[in-house]
Amino acid sequence: MSLNDDITEGLRRRGTVDTIRAGIAEAPALGKGLALTFLLALFGAAGRVTIPVVMQQAIDNGIVGAEVRVGYIFRLCAVAATVVVIAAVSQRTAVYRLGSSAEEGLYGLRVRLFDHIHRLSLAAHNDERRGALVARVTSDIETLTMFFAWGGLAWMLNLSLMFVVACVMLAYDWVLAMVAFTVVAPLILVLRLVQKRLMRAYDGVRTNNAGMLSLISETVSGVETLQAYDAVEPALFRVEEATAKRSKTSIRAGVIGAFLFPSGEVFSVFTVAAVVGIGVWRGEAAGLSAGALVGFMFLTYRFLEPIAEFTEVIDQTQTAVAGLRRVLGILDTPIGPPPATDPVELPIGQLGISLSEVAFSYAPREEEVAPTQVLSALTLNIPPAQHVALVGESGSGKTTIARLIARLADPTSGRVVIGGVNLKHVANEDLRRRLTVVPQEPFLFADTISYNLRFAKPEAPDSELWHAVEQLGLEDWVRALPHGLETQVGQRGQALSAGERQIVALLRASLVKPDVLILDEATSSVDALTEVRLARALQRLATGRTTISIAHRLSTAARADRVIVLAAGKVVEDGSHEMLMARGGEYRRMYDSWLAATNT
Repeated sequence: MSLNDDITEGLRRRGTVDTIRAGIAEAPALGKGLALTFLLALFGAAGRVTIPVVMQQAIDNGIVGAEVRVGYIFRLCAVAATVVVIAAVSQRTAVYRLGSSAEEGLYGLRVRLFDHIHRLSLAAHNDERRGALVARVTSDIETLTMFFAWGGLAWMLNLSLMFVVACVMLAYDWVLAMVAFTVVAPLILVLRLVQKRLMRAYDGVRTNNAGMLSLISETVSGVETLQAYDAVEPALFRVEEATAKRSKTSIRAGVIGAFLFPSGEVFSVFTVAAVVGIGVWRGEAAGLSAGALVGFMFLTYRFLEPIAEFTEVIDQTQTAVAGLRRVLGILDTPIGPPPATDPVELPIGQLGISLSEVAFSYAPREEEVAPTQVLSALTLNIPPAQHVALVGESGSGKTTIARLIARLADPTSGRVVIGGVNLKHVANEDLRRRLTVVPQEPFLFADTISYNLRFAKPEAPDSELWHAVEQLGLEDWVRALPHGLETQVGQRGQALSAGERQIVALLRASLVKPDVLILDEATSSVDALTEVRLARALQRLATGRTTISIAHRLSTAARADRVIVLAAGKVVEDGSHEMLMARGGEYRRMYDSWLAATNT
């Protein structure tokens, strides 16, 4: 079971009320001024009981024998109209206040959730597929928005109405009031039992909905690969399976919810029949006048109206609670490496890097029972301004070392030090100004090249962009583009080749002017001409900077000052390209194999 699954299971055990409390704690605006809002709703509910009271007074005091006291009834109606208007204004104000606080709270919750997702560790992102994370920010929050637009209002208005009506019923005749409460009481038990099943059912709906959205997103993103391998049909089958699974759980939840609707009507009939029967049986001897009995019957209907509506509101409430539970599951997921409590500024100038007895293990996945150890007691020193190439077979620990140096993760044990300062004591903002990572597959936004460059430095003028281009010797490439730096790169940079996307990533890194540069497979999957252009740009960018290159193309290693060969998370060879070639060890074997494959 994944970390998020554990958290979601814990939230489920806390129950609906505790989940709502946790949601209000995460979005305080949801509970802001709630007491005053409920008080206004109570005033609004008073207007709903005005008509039964007016009818009782009109029957008992407005009709005396054969005489109708028209003036009294008019005055009574005028007072009732005034009360109804005041009640309507109070209710409208309560609705506005609840709607405003709900929108403010959900706005803050959505922003906080989006921010939290981007602060999660890479392990959490691998564990929770991105489509599911998008579902938290979109569909799960939207479910809460729909709930507050109707369900939240219904709870507030109906609870206030029931409270006011119950008080008036007790004032009229406490015996009949207790009869009504007793007859309707079993409905509360029914609603409670069904609510538990609905909660589990809608948890399943939200889970399967997130899985369906994740799979659809993944399939749409991989359409080129699917078409290339004629694998559209199998992918479509997987989407159909996920959609059918979501549909089945939704139908099951609907069937359970459908049981609620007639139950409210049934109990309403029983309650009114009991009130009328016992009221007539007791008669005026019990002090209950004809007008009071008629008024009490209308009050009973008023009391039962919200209960009947609750059978529908509970259905939507469980959907919203299920969505809120999944949102809280993400917010309860610890963020990536914790921020430095007492940050220490990195020294000015070039920075060296050292790893001391560093070990690192990835958390086990669902099919695994133990953590996967990648590094074991690794010690490594990189002097300032040195260009180091990390080479080794897949799984040897190259990328993990880069992640630890960039503090995208913390070591399981040992220390990573940069510029003489333990990375755990470096503020994230300071580290990102001094260290830049160029990933294997640079991400570009669907805009122009200049926009993607300014993403690293928003205030950079055109002259600074061109200065970066000239420094890396890429003027010929830029001028060959249709619109120069204003060329559109397309969705995820698809209008550019893989090598051109990496060129943009190098230009973007040069704008930051980092002291430490980490290049993860920066020259992989490119043609020979682009590799020469990239190598030239890379050489200029790396000059005077501490640079760590992760390379499968060993031509990159040959250009580095130092080559570190890794195997099973340990350093097996360390030296210059020439030194390791002369030694005839593991690096020589890898280089000869790579050279033979290149020349084939």
